[in-house]
Amino acid sequence: MKYVLVSGGVISGIGKGVIASSLGMILKSCGVRVTSIKIDPYINIDAGTFSPYEHGEVFVLDDGGEVDLDLGNYERFLDITLHRDNNITTGKIYQHVINKERRGDYLGKTVQVVPHITDAIMDWVERVAKIPVDGDHQTPEVCIVELGGTIGDIEGMPFIEAFRQFFHFRVKREDYCLVHVSLVPQPQATGEQKTKPTQASVRELRGLGLSPDLIVCRSTLPIADTVKAKISLFCHVLPQQVFSIHDVSSLYRVPLLLHAQGVSKFLMEKLEINTSSSPFGSRMMMRWKDLSDRHDRLLKEVTIALVGKYTQLEDAYSSVIKSLQHSSLCVSHRLNLRCIEADHLEAAMMKENPSKYHDAWHTLVSANGVLVPGGFGKRGVEGKVLAANWARTNNKPFLGVCLGLQCAVIEFSRNVLGLDDAHSTEFNPKTKNPVVIDMPEHNTGQMGGTMRLGKRKTLFNTESSILRKLYGKQSFVEERHRHRFEVNPTVVSQLESGGMKFVGRSEDGERMEIMELQGHPYYVGVQYHPEYISRPMKPSAPYLGLLLASTGKLQTYVSRGFRLSPHLSYSEGNDEELDEEIAQLSIERSDSVESTS
Repeated sequence: MKYVLVSGGVISGIGKGVIASSLGMILKSCGVRVTSIKIDPYINIDAGTFSPYEHGEVFVLDDGGEVDLDLGNYERFLDITLHRDNNITTGKIYQHVINKERRGDYLGKTVQVVPHITDAIMDWVERVAKIPVDGDHQTPEVCIVELGGTIGDIEGMPFIEAFRQFFHFRVKREDYCLVHVSLVPQPQATGEQKTKPTQASVRELRGLGLSPDLIVCRSTLPIADTVKAKISLFCHVLPQQVFSIHDVSSLYRVPLLLHAQGVSKFLMEKLEINTSSSPFGSRMMMRWKDLSDRHDRLLKEVTIALVGKYTQLEDAYSSVIKSLQHSSLCVSHRLNLRCIEADHLEAAMMKENPSKYHDAWHTLVSANGVLVPGGFGKRGVEGKVLAANWARTNNKPFLGVCLGLQCAVIEFSRNVLGLDDAHSTEFNPKTKNPVVIDMPEHNTGQMGGTMRLGKRKTLFNTESSILRKLYGKQSFVEERHRHRFEVNPTVVSQLESGGMKFVGRSEDGERMEIMELQGHPYYVGVQYHPEYISRPMKPSAPYLGLLLASTGKLQTYVSRGFRLSPHLSYSEGNDEELDEEIAQLSIERSDSVESTS
């Protein structure tokens, strides 16, 4: 087993997750089987109880693990499926060690950070690195490990010490590579790229017993050769071991930028990996390059209004935004995402701040499509209900996800069925018309890990469903869930008699999973979170439907039998097929340029 450890210095949020994902994608394109681990030094057991404002999105895996959003990057870039144990936290490690101590596994010894905590970390990494991904039952060859936080943080010290021991005593020199990501600032006052922060960061890392094999410099502009030479001199690496990642037009450019600087050759030589060139790998890199080029060349634009509760922090809707981007690329439109704070649509805001109220409504009514994502808590719910009402009554393409579906049900119950008091018991426990209720098995004793989580099967009950066709006319789909409340089964017959059809239900038929409104161009709600398994070249069906409807292309896809272009898949094929796909893409680009000139 080979290991690539990615650490970060100077500041947090420097892009370690994207760098780690890109390195994995490059290795995979070389024919190497890759897996990933994210280490978060916080004491929480998992990310499930985090505030979106503090830590961004909570990403959910197939097995129900609530993990850091970087695992979403890994899955999207590598097109693999990870597990809850691929996310290590301080809380998990200490809980594991304490449970062993309570069982008497340490035979009366004093339990300490060294060696017991560090041993637990090393054992965990070794065990998880061998878990197969992609369902091929083959052990991965390389494990990309991202160490969260910044070098020097007190929370990360046990992990740094664990990897010092790991690389000195458990792993051979040719079996690991340490990649350090550091910031190279360029103050406006001087315009000079400064290397001192990187020097200090690497010095700190070396003082803790780890020496980087490769330094990735994050900067606004490309790093000058003289700056690389200076970093090389003071950080004890060769100039060719210093890589530059400057700000680019899209994240899709990062793997290409690293590849162009020779990172694949460096990693293969450093890790002594011998593998024959893979036609699939070369096609994968070509398609990734085409994806990046498409992103930069798109001229048409589609505006989507995202009516949410945590819009001040983009990471709070990371997977949602990525899913919209995947689908917008698929329909050859540049995404213009306009975020609206849900409570700004409410009447109370009109009195409090008329300017915000009018701006919010102007943004909503001028959008091509409306998306209402999930969330928790009462704030902004009435604004989401109003957004659902506007989309329904004005035939505007609409997608409601999780809470978004529930808000659509509340709106429909009030304004079509005449149930004025209709609400969710989450927000109004005393409502006379509870159209959304908490699930019977919901454990009210604690918050963490008590929701309906992970991959579940949804069965379609009609062949005429628009989503069923977008999913490829399958009889069922498997998607990931994260919710405590559901549509009240006792009101479903009333809703369906009014035209709101629940075309997809859980296996037992009790849970309403997919809603479609009859007579509307595209008014869809899903209880699950389809954004979690969207991929750059495999866009999520509900999001794709929203973008198709918002760009006026849905009927064209209906007439084509909902067939997508072949370049949207990683599937293997012969070179003639690939040439045909690239030629078709060139035609599509030409048509796009001519139509806008």
